[in-house]
Amino acid sequence: MKPQRITGRLLLLLLAASALLLGGPVAAASAGTTSAGTTGSGWIRLAHLSPSTPPVDVYLYSFGNPTARIVLHHVAYGSVSPYEAVTAGDYSIAMRMAGAAKTSQPVLSSSVTVAAGHAYLVAALGPASGLRLQVMDDDLTTPRGQALVRVIQASLKQQSVAVSWDGKVIVSKLAFAAGTSYQAVSPGTETVAVTGSSGHASSTVTLAAGSVHTLVVLDGAGGLEIADLEDAAGSGLQPAGGAATGFGGTAGHGPASPLPWLAVIAAGSLLALTGGLRLRLR
Repeated sequence: MKPQRITGRLLLLLLAASALLLGGPVAAASAGTTSAGTTGSGWIRLAHLSPSTPPVDVYLYSFGNPTARIVLHHVAYGSVSPYEAVTAGDYSIAMRMAGAAKTSQPVLSSSVTVAAGHAYLVAALGPASGLRLQVMDDDLTTPRGQALVRVIQASLKQQSVAVSWDGKVIVSKLAFAAGTSYQAVSPGTETVAVTGSSGHASSTVTLAAGSVHTLVVLDGAGGLEIADLEDAAGSGLQPAGGAATGFGGTAGHGPASPLPWLAVIAAGSLLALTGGLRLRLR
């Protein structure tokens, strides 16, 4: 076989090997990026807003997994959990009477689909005889320079209430177990007031620009009360509240890409082989 043919074939083999070395990591990196792009997290919080229902234990399950991801014990009326970060997907929620066995029949159950980047409030609402779980979408973004406010009516003693903000009525008849949509308001310190057929309550609320608030009307020991829940402290910020154990977290970065080193090795090998063949032919 002539030296030129040997040289040409060796060069072709070397180029093919270099392509395999470089192409393999590229394909793997591309596959990893695609996989990572399909994952994400959302946020969920749980609330007991049924005045006539005794304390409960609340369980959150991943769909098809009998092991509870979150367990809240002895949740009483008016209690709202912090946000918990969860992987996007389908979940089921079960409420059992406080102290009941975790395998006992729940008094109430429902399901929720968590989308990446979204937040949800799952609340037990209504009287004990008509208890239900309601899933509410929590808004995390606001119009520029403004705040968002909504109201949930969880007072059983008042079948409906009128709600005013800074002296202006924003809803005249908010029925029990109902909630308003978010409304944009100017930031500042204002007075929110609720008035029912036999009760009245007012509270001073300070809203920062970009913040999101849910105001809950409750039955207190001395009459109506207003609870201020801060859904988000600033527009675009993640809700407060840590992730529960077992929910995963931010994965560590993998090793740096080997592509630059492989390119250098391939180029060096090519030059070395070409030079060696030329010397041998001479």
